[in-house]
Amino acid sequence: MGSWVEDEVSDCDLGDARLNRRLGAMLEALGERPGKSLPTAFQDWANTKAAYRFFANDNVSEDKVLAGHFSATALRIQATRGPILILQDTTEFAFKRASAEKVGFTGTATGPKNRGEWRKKYLVCGMLMHASLAITPDGLSLGLTATKFWSRDKFKGTTALKRKINPTRVPIEQKESMRWLDNLRRSTELSGAPERCVHIGDRESDIYELYCLAQELGTNFLVRSCVDRLAEDGKTTIAKVMADVQSSGIYEIIFRDAQGVQRCATLAIRYASMTVRPPIAKQKKYPHQTLQIVHAEEIDPPEGRDPVCWKLITNLAVRKP
Repeated sequence: MGSWVEDEVSDCDLGDARLNRRLGAMLEALGERPGKSLPTAFQDWANTKAAYRFFANDNVSEDKVLAGHFSATALRIQATRGPILILQDTTEFAFKRASAEKVGFTGTATGPKNRGEWRKKYLVCGMLMHASLAITPDGLSLGLTATKFWSRDKFKGTTALKRKINPTRVPIEQKESMRWLDNLRRSTELSGAPERCVHIGDRESDIYELYCLAQELGTNFLVRSCVDRLAEDGKTTIAKVMADVQSSGIYEIIFRDAQGVQRCATLAIRYASMTVRPPIAKQKKYPHQTLQIVHAEEIDPPEGRDPVCWKLITNLAVRKP
């Protein structure tokens, strides 16, 4: 096996040395042909059949397969200095299956129009993976720090429950949102250095429980905000406070638009430190926190493109360069 494969599987224990060797051989073949199907990656029927037997073995599970990689990631984190950015996001895997029960389902979709009428909704077969990836500020990937696999049948009925009661009153443990907290906790523990970690998520990660967990673990977060939360004395909101904050400067970014074309934008940066309060339904359970709010809004955006607008919330110190 190649040296990188040995590093990734050294701490894997599938309960059988033959399974451990097969995992290493499979990783090496897949590493040589990334993105290819199993038959193409393994080149012959014998190795392909051995791979299928491997996946069908009751001793093989994702946590055991990934155990070695997580250990290798922890070693790579220990070998670096400075902040570690831990990026969280969800990926959906869809499969063509006649029966969703065999693989689970990720949601529903509506078929194209048929003679002027919409076809009935159908289940999208598959599963979801929520992963946390550790990288350095320079973009060097250090590996995964946590993963969670699930299908929507586990949370079936949650949406209907939200129609009857205020969503903030639904316990976080009953929501899919719990995956953000689970990964934050596992990633922080794996790193062994909570103060170095900065957990980064999109607007779906704007969860007050996440703020509190980060404070409890002594780690850091930076998320895109989607909720205009109560602020200061509770009689105002973040948006109202930020409306009176003056720009602290401009910043130029290079990015790719929805069509993949490289663009340039000039952003006006405003930031402020303020008291952020939990939703009314949770104020007896969670304390208020002092957090930093950053708004980056594009100056003079061109016609035909939505302006860049980032609203961020973090427990990191924010200061002008």
